[in-house]
Parts: sequence; C-alpha cells; structure tokens
Amino acid sequence: IRSRNALASKEIMEIGLIGLAAGIAIGLGAFGAASGQAKAAAAAFEGMSRNPGSKDAVFTPFILGLAFMEFQAIPSFLVAFLLIGKIG
Repeated sequence: IRSRNALASKEIMEIGLIGLAAGIAIGLGAFGAASGQAKAAAAAFEGMSRNPGSKDAVFTPFILGLAFMEFQAIPSFLVAFLLIGKIG
C-alpha cells in the first residue's frame, strides 16, 4: 500500500511540475514579446514625433518587426501546449 501511495504522490508531483513549467513557458514568452514590442513602439513613435515626414518610411518596418516579435512568442505557447498534452 505504501509503494502505491508513493507512486501516486510522485505522479501528482510530476503533473504539478509539468503544469508549472507550462505556465512559466507562457509567461516568459509573453513577457519577452511584450517588452520587445513596447521598446520598438516607443522608438518608432519617438522617431515619428521628431520627424513626422518619416512616418511612411518607419511604419512598414515597424509592423514587420512587431510581427516577427510576436512570432518569437508562438514557440513558447507550443511548448506549453505540448507540456499540457503530457498531463492528459
């Protein structure tokens, strides 16, 4: 009976750690993408405010940069979903 309880306890601990790892993966991915996007937006808006004529030259690379930053967050969500898949 004791070995069965120890096994169940180990499985519960493993499930908890997998859930924690998934949460950390999503949190770090979202934090990294959000902080990068905030810095890029601040720099782009500061540049456009200093030189309003550069709006057309800055806007397209800015949007592409935001898309690439968002794409970097997607693998963290995939890792989290794969980890959650191990639980169930």
